[in-house]
Amino acid sequence: AAAAVVVACGLFVFCVLGATVVSAEGTFVTNDHVQLNENLICKINFTCENSNLVPCKDVCNGVNNCGDNSDERNCSATGSDWKGFVAAAVSSVFFGSNFIPVKQFDTGDGMFFQWVLCGAIWLVGLIVNFTQGHVVFEPFAALGGMAWAIGNMAVVPVISTIGLAQGMLIWGTTNMIIGWASARFGWFGIYPEKPNNPMLQYIGVACSAISVLGFAFVKPSVEIDKNDKSNEYIINEETSLVGGGNTTDRKGAFFDNLSPGNKRIFGVLLSVLSGVCYGVNFDPPQVIMDTTKGASQNSLDYVFSHFSGIFLTSTVFFMIYSAVKRNRPVVYSNIVLPAFVSGVMWGVAQTCWFIANEHLSQAVAFPIISTCPGVVASLWGLIVFREIRGTRNLLFLLLAFALTFTGIALVVISNN
Repeated sequence: AAAAVVVACGLFVFCVLGATVVSAEGTFVTNDHVQLNENLICKINFTCENSNLVPCKDVCNGVNNCGDNSDERNCSATGSDWKGFVAAAVSSVFFGSNFIPVKQFDTGDGMFFQWVLCGAIWLVGLIVNFTQGHVVFEPFAALGGMAWAIGNMAVVPVISTIGLAQGMLIWGTTNMIIGWASARFGWFGIYPEKPNNPMLQYIGVACSAISVLGFAFVKPSVEIDKNDKSNEYIINEETSLVGGGNTTDRKGAFFDNLSPGNKRIFGVLLSVLSGVCYGVNFDPPQVIMDTTKGASQNSLDYVFSHFSGIFLTSTVFFMIYSAVKRNRPVVYSNIVLPAFVSGVMWGVAQTCWFIANEHLSQAVAFPIISTCPGVVASLWGLIVFREIRGTRNLLFLLLAFALTFTGIALVVISNN
């Protein structure tokens, strides 16, 4: 019930923010000029950075008319920052909580779970596409979704080896660094976002990177207490395992046989890999907006393509997995609804991230949304699931939190 309420509230905020994004297009244009910012007014024609001329009426209208996106780059948002921060807050809470619905269920090897989750994500994208008036599908934007799906394949073993809180904190920090660097240095053709104070931004990113060390020293307990009544909703494997036979036939994942030390190393490395894939997932849509003439600047127009890439990739993985298993994939029937709810929550969170990128810029949104969900997840792990115990662990966790929040603050301040 609580998860349903959270999903409903998130969808409501998402719809409100999405509506304001659509209605905001063109609000900067008047009959005779365009107010780019408090010091620059366009009259008659706007000179693009590539020397092209664009009529003032076509500047700041949500379309890349110059071809290099310079006609959309300096538009004053007239107070729309609050939309970006609200979207970032909703995104952070949902990202930090979206695995909670499946926490008390056995996901097996994770293949069936991630396929159901990605199917729910695609349905969210379909709803967004409907609200945007059935926009044109962008195959290149789908590449970002494919990158995310590859990183998502590692989530289940990460949670099984080092726990939800530590795993999310590590991949979230790596995600932030890669996503920030893409925007800051203009990787893959993205227009580089130069901060007002580069040194302050570099120090902020360094603080967030160092915080990973604090997270790595936290040793959570992820074993399930069979006598704990809080786990009474774990599924009955003998009645819910489909295609894999009785539980006595089920072999544990290979990482279950690793030593505790090697298991932690394996989990940390997979978390970093996930973070890299997550960090580049917004780059393809941004490349389209920055380099394609006539491309829409409304970030929601790329959500469906992005989510389609996610579902397509997850389906390919699941088909390959089913073939390897000789058409006997391990399927847990009781995980379907929790995985679906988790996917809807993720879809709402990612859509809000698109909105935050548009209103705050990717350089500002990434430090917030890629690290704050780890804080939310750690609170779940600390207070509800009690994965993090002991004075030593708490001290390292507090140190990591301090470095993370300091890094976020410096990055945001450096960009004004």
